[in-house]
Amino acid sequence: MIAGVVTGVVYGLGVRGVAKLPFRTADWLIWVMSVAFVFVVPFSMGYLAVAVKARTERVSITARLFLPWVVVLLTLLASALTLWEGAICIVMIAPIALVFGSVGGLVAGAVVQPSRPQAATMSMLCIAMLPFLVGPVERHLPPAADIRTVESDVVVHASPRTIWENIERVRRIDISGLPNSWNRRIGFPRPLEASLDREGIGGVRHATFAGDVLFLETIDTWEPERRLGFSIRADTHHIPSATLDEHVTVGGPYFDVLHGEYILAAGSDGDTILRLISRHRVSTDFNWYARLWTDAVMRDVQRSILYVIKNRCESVPR
Repeated sequence: MIAGVVTGVVYGLGVRGVAKLPFRTADWLIWVMSVAFVFVVPFSMGYLAVAVKARTERVSITARLFLPWVVVLLTLLASALTLWEGAICIVMIAPIALVFGSVGGLVAGAVVQPSRPQAATMSMLCIAMLPFLVGPVERHLPPAADIRTVESDVVVHASPRTIWENIERVRRIDISGLPNSWNRRIGFPRPLEASLDREGIGGVRHATFAGDVLFLETIDTWEPERRLGFSIRADTHHIPSATLDEHVTVGGPYFDVLHGEYILAAGSDGDTILRLISRHRVSTDFNWYARLWTDAVMRDVQRSILYVIKNRCESVPR
């Protein structure tokens, strides 16, 4: 069992090392943001870990399911310690890697027979090569852009005028004024402030986040006390490489924030419903999975912003 774990971990780290090579050939074979890496590599790791043991004896269903988990988690831990992956990517890849690792373990347990060690060895070699066969095929299937819309709203016990004053410009946010947020715990920067160079359509908001992340927001909808909309462009040239993992950089090839809009609507008893709507782009070979995370992150960021606005507005006497 130990030999299986070591085999799976060494294999996983070896493939990650190949994906980091600067050579164009290596990039053609395997890259991190691919089905070959995110799905097939964990499958292969799980298969190899269980197959090593299954070559000599039958492996229980429990071991087929959870031995690959040990391999996947140790590999992710090693990737974090070597700074090959940031916390954000590790958290996002872990659930799907555990699932496909178990699938690989189940397949190995069903296919590999102790009575046929040579066939078992051949199957292990084929499975080890599988990501490098899937990768080149995947290169010919460019990822489609998926435009996502996320809406959040909150009831504010304040007038539209007070709320408008707190959304057209957002004064500096102290960390103590923010709610608990899971996305900040895994490395996403926190919102700091938003300035406005001039009022009206064409005005530009500078929305800054921790880690020198800046969004330039050009106003395209200006209806005082009703609607405030703006297109968003990340200032990618000045975002330090250490702030966000290269695979989740805003404005990069895989993810971008495109538009934001505040809408104010009358509520009951003189309250105001404040809605924040954002659009973002996801461009991966596995958008069906990636968008689960991007939607969740955007919703969590919006929840934090609305939390701050609500508390500030409600602290103003009506």
